[in-house]
Amino acid sequence: MGEEKQRTPPNQRVTSKFPVLHVGPISKFDPKTWDFVVEGLVENPVKLTYEKFLKLPKTVSVSDFHCVTGWSKLDNRWEGVAFKTISDLAKPLKEAKYVTVVAEGDYTTSLPLEDLLNNDVLLAYRLDAKPLEPEHGGPLRLIVPKKYVYKSAKWVRKLRFTKEQELGYWEKRGYSNTADPWKEERYT
Repeated sequence: MGEEKQRTPPNQRVTSKFPVLHVGPISKFDPKTWDFVVEGLVENPVKLTYEKFLKLPKTVSVSDFHCVTGWSKLDNRWEGVAFKTISDLAKPLKEAKYVTVVAEGDYTTSLPLEDLLNNDVLLAYRLDAKPLEPEHGGPLRLIVPKKYVYKSAKWVRKLRFTKEQELGYWEKRGYSNTADPWKEERYT
């Protein structure tokens, strides 16, 4: 219990379950029509089919998951593509400081590019050695372990590199834009 307490931000409780929370219906996935787009302030815009996305270099990252509603799930083994790999492919222009993450159903969030370049940030398509289930964000979910999970958007389809930060779905509704669970940055 001591180690769990040290790994759990203030006012969070550890769960072995994986609660399902999201805005709107669970996205339907068709690998034949699905695509992933990178646009905005980049030298090399990207558009990949699901098959081509899966051919990008794979990474594995074990991290903890902290929800703004107060639960934490420890030791999640995510597999996918490091955000840095996508950034290197797209080659952001020097004025690109933020990335807006666009998901199915027009859900968005955004983060500073600097935060997304951390080694533990990835676009995941597997969890604990199984394909990522749709209710947990499959086929593709952003994982940003150092932020509350509303920054880890489900059903990601597009990354837009920008000069100014664009507030996302929850941030426009009063949730913290910085979302640091260790500082309890839940709401503005």
